[in-house]
Amino acid sequence: MKESEMDNALEKEIAKFQGTWRQIGYERDGVREPIDDEKDWKPRATNIGTSFVVTIADGTVPIQGTFKIDLTQKPKAIDYTDTHGADAGKTFLAIYYFEGDKQIFCAAAEGQPRPKEFKTKLGEVLRILQRESSDETGRA
Repeated sequence: MKESEMDNALEKEIAKFQGTWRQIGYERDGVREPIDDEKDWKPRATNIGTSFVVTIADGTVPIQGTFKIDLTQKPKAIDYTDTHGADAGKTFLAIYYFEGDKQIFCAAAEGQPRPKEFKTKLGEVLRILQRESSDETGRA
């Protein structure tokens, strides 16, 4: 693939992430819907460009950062780097795919290898997000 074709493909892929997404499924360390410190978060992620902001039910923003995708890997790869919150400065290697208006990703803890499948093991988290709006203005 030529560089201009790759840039175009990357731009189209980044466009798929735009908007606000509500978490509808969660798995950590091999346990679905674990009872943990995120129990009542009801997180929503808003992506603008290659930046993201996570807002939880009480209106606070525990996490924000940037992401970088790599279309050359199978499954598709994404690196999340937190710039705000408890993990500021850390990068989390992940894989992802889209299924209609759902985004599914599986991420490893910092320093761990990128997951190979969409099923967690110790040190990994999987989230299923449902699109709420397709841009930062809240329009669908």
